[in-house]
Amino acid sequence: MTVSTASPNFTRTIDQSEDAGTRSTINAPFGSALVQVASERTDIVGLTADLGKYTDIFPFRDAFPERFFNIGMAEQNLIAVAAGLARTGYTPFATTYGVFASRRAYDFIAIACAHAGMDVKIIAGLPGLTTGYGGTHQAIEDLAIMTAVPGLVVVDPCDAIEIAAATRKIAEYRGAVYMRLLRGSVPVVLDSNYEFEIGKARQLRAGKDIGFVSTGMMTERTLDAADALAAQGVQAGVLHVSTLKPFDADTVASFCSEVGSVISVENHVVRGGLASLVAEALFDRRVDKQLTRVGLADRFVECGSVATLQRRSGLTAPQLVATAMEVLR
Repeated sequence: MTVSTASPNFTRTIDQSEDAGTRSTINAPFGSALVQVASERTDIVGLTADLGKYTDIFPFRDAFPERFFNIGMAEQNLIAVAAGLARTGYTPFATTYGVFASRRAYDFIAIACAHAGMDVKIIAGLPGLTTGYGGTHQAIEDLAIMTAVPGLVVVDPCDAIEIAAATRKIAEYRGAVYMRLLRGSVPVVLDSNYEFEIGKARQLRAGKDIGFVSTGMMTERTLDAADALAAQGVQAGVLHVSTLKPFDADTVASFCSEVGSVISVENHVVRGGLASLVAEALFDRRVDKQLTRVGLADRFVECGSVATLQRRSGLTAPQLVATAMEVLR
């Protein structure tokens, strides 16, 4: 892996995934981790739907060209081929954009993979507002779609460390997995000794006044918000939920019961994703807490720069601080 330090003056284009600010980054953590796993297991194969460059699977292609397949712009066929390879004993990692997997290939994921119990890993790039190319490319509802599929594991890692760790863990897991992907130079947020476990939420900050429950890249923003709130005398806890299915409802309910108010934070529409799962967990366990939902509105998002779109949708750390202070009034 290549580690670098991003410049605070980094300029984002319309289609760059994420601005690391002053944080260190790791280049293509998914591809590097997949190469490591595949060097130990000859059953690992890689596939893409003509998006290898943009889903960080080229390190695997370069290391194992005989185990790499470009299916072309045919996402349904991508998943069907992956399922067929799984039936013959291989463990395929199939990469494409989240919108193409969840919308175009939904039936193939549901039936050929999950229903059939196939060991297929779907790696989904451009989650939520990590691209400026509008509703055709922004996977803003994929978590809702994928968590509805019986037997499908759904993962939304927050940084380069967790992407690498999750890649190794889902390779060990026998069954169908859908994992969101942050690509390119991905920020390092978690400690290097962080342990990812399928179906397990992790508390990253302690705090009694307010509790952030976050997933994916928004965990970085909640940690930054918690630091800023601490400077104002507010104790904010942070619970990172990297697995949306199976959902760690017990840990979520326990965390929420120990804080004054709860804010769910996700790079996804607020219906059907993390916020809905948190609300269900609190209701089922009779935890009476105010829940404020931060996420995307019930509409398709326009084209524009990633920074502008995220700011308009309230997905920045300063906006989380403002939301928390409003809740505490």
